[in-house]
Formats: sequence, structure tokens, C-alpha cells
Amino acid sequence: MDTIITSTALAALETIDWDFTNATTNYSTHSLHPYPAKYIPQIPHAIIKELSKPDEVVADIFCGSGTTLVEALRLGRHAKGVDANPLACLISEAKTSRLVPDEAAALEALAKRAQVLGATITPYADSLFPSEAFVSTAPRPGSAAISFWFEPFVIEEITEALSWCHAMPTETTRTISKVALSSIIVTVSKQDSDTRYVRREKNIIPGDTLKRFARALTDAVKTIAAFSEEVSPTLRREVYYANLLTDPDIGDVDLVVCSPPYPNAYSYHLYHMTRMVWFGMDQPAFKREEIGSHRKYSSNGQNGATVETFRGEMTTIFEWLARHLRKDRYACFVVGNSTIRGETINNANLISEVAARAGFREVGRFSREMQASKKAFNPEHGRIKTEDIVILQNGAAYGHE
Repeated sequence: MDTIITSTALAALETIDWDFTNATTNYSTHSLHPYPAKYIPQIPHAIIKELSKPDEVVADIFCGSGTTLVEALRLGRHAKGVDANPLACLISEAKTSRLVPDEAAALEALAKRAQVLGATITPYADSLFPSEAFVSTAPRPGSAAISFWFEPFVIEEITEALSWCHAMPTETTRTISKVALSSIIVTVSKQDSDTRYVRREKNIIPGDTLKRFARALTDAVKTIAAFSEEVSPTLRREVYYANLLTDPDIGDVDLVVCSPPYPNAYSYHLYHMTRMVWFGMDQPAFKREEIGSHRKYSSNGQNGATVETFRGEMTTIFEWLARHLRKDRYACFVVGNSTIRGETINNANLISEVAARAGFREVGRFSREMQASKKAFNPEHGRIKTEDIVILQNGAAYGHE
């Protein structure tokens, strides 16, 4: 990108109202699956539009549920995502999938199958002609967490639906059907919500789980089919299930737009635990690897994480990023403050300082008001009302031209 375009692009970013107060955020595939603490799509959309060109490669190195990847593809860029959370990778893949007619038909047939079976399962205690309780013959996880968090009849219905997902004919249909099922798992469990890890009873009755899965899958097919029409088939999307601290090779990229985890803000390994158990994902490994986990930073033991833990992790990440982001190109980090052991940590300043030591230069910073309904963190972060968008330019000598 030459100097004239660069100057114009950065100037254009300065004119944007980054609050996006009344913006609609659930368009395209963004509403496919709940994912707390994700940023709104308008942020990566604006940055990608100004700081990259069509057919270039845009990466999100903390891709979460794939918000940046969706916007990159919609804007005609190739997309690469990295995340240590296998569930995040699955969701990102589903949200950026392209459906062909035969696959859409197979998924619609699966939704119909779930709806029909769900309708035949009656609440046996309340029915005039009570039926036998439905029992799936498919295998299910042996984890005690399943029986703790789910009613027995819900377990049977999820087990059956999951067996159908595994049997779908293509990788794309398997991915989309599993993400549709994942999207309703917390709502049919005894977990209060995606942001509250306590048990409570819910008014779930036999048949509800399969009916909810059918609706979620039907909606997913419509949404992804529309996305498939919008996005060019020539564009590539790659999602890497990887820990950034282990030096994954993602090739060269032209722009990075991401929102790194705020230290002490959220514990994805905890709130996504039941979903990960159902899908056979290695939740304990992710628990060990998760950067910024509230569980790590709230520990008072000698191994409890501190601000220096985060500084060290980001140092490693920027040294890695400098080798993959092309020279003179941009890495944009959207981050808010953290509260660690009672002290407020300005993460934007920390990231900028660490990046500078890896050869990056801060060329812009914009503040925005966080909308209370758009992000959810642990209650200690309720006082944090703003976040910063930090624009960094890679000047490292070994950055590729």
C-alpha cells in the first residue's frame, strides 16, 4: 500500500463514529451462534475496507466466532483465523461456509427429521395417552458433567441429534449441523446462560430440544445460503486450531484485525464446557491454554496470573506476528481495560508498548463507548465503559515485502 493510500485510509478511519450506537449487528451469519464478548461487525468492516484491498489476506489471530472472517469475505478479501478454542474454530468455519444446493437440501431434510421426531415425543406425565420415554441408541459422552447439567430426556435428544450430525454426507454439512446443535445446548441445559455459570431449572419438556435444533438448523441454512450467494467462490477461508504461543505457521497476511482477550474478563473454557464435552473436544487442554482467562487471573495462589503474565504472552505473540504480517502493513487491536487484583490495567497501552519492542509502530488510536448489550464480561468489569482501537504498523526488518 503506497504512502498516499495509507494517509488517506488512516484519515478516513479518524472520521468514523466508532460507537456505532444504533447499528444492527446480527446481519449475515453473525447471529448463527451465541458468543459472549465478541465485537460488533461494524468495527472490522470499517478497518478492512480502509486498510486492505480486494483479494488481499485478512487475518484474525483471536478469531473467536469469526466476526472478522465474515466481514473480510463479504468485502472480497481472503480470510484466515486462529484460535486455541476448538469450539470457536467450529463456529468460525460454519459462519464462513459456502453451501451448494445438495448440501442445503441435506440440512433441510435433517431439520425436518428433528422436527418430526420432536413432535412425536410427548411429555409422558402430562399426555392423555402417555408414551414411553424416548431413548437414543447412539453413544454419548461419559462425563459426569452431562448428567449434572442436563435433564435425562434432554440428554437422549441431544445424543440422537448429534449422531445425525456426525452422519451427514460432507464436512460442510457436518460442521453446520453441529454448530446449529451447539447454539441451543446452553438454552436446554441447567446452565443459566452463556455468561452465567450457575444452575437453574428451566421449563424444558420432552421434544423441545429436537424442535429447537430443527429451528436453529433451518435458520442456519437460510442464512448461510444467502452468505454463499454474496461471497465469491474464488475467496479462500482458512481456520487454524492453534495456540499462538506455539508458533503456528499461517503464512503471510496483509492485515490483522482482532480483539484479544481482556485479562481477567471471561473464561471461555468454563462457559463453553458442556458444548465442548458433547463434541468430544479437549476442554482441559483449552483451559490450560486460554489466554486472559478469569479463572487464571482470579487465582490467589503462587501460580495465579498477573499483568506480567499477559505482557509475556503478548510479547511472544507480537514476535510471531511480525514474521507473518507483511512489512509496513497494519495490525489492529480492539481492547478495553482490565482489573487485576484491584488495579486497572490499560491494555491498549500495554499492547502498544509490547508491540513497539517487536518492531511495530502505533499510527492511530480511537476510543469508543461500549454498549452494555453488546459485550458481557465478569461483573468486576462492569465499570469498564470504553475500549480502544489501536492501529499498529509492522516495521520489523524481517517483515515480508
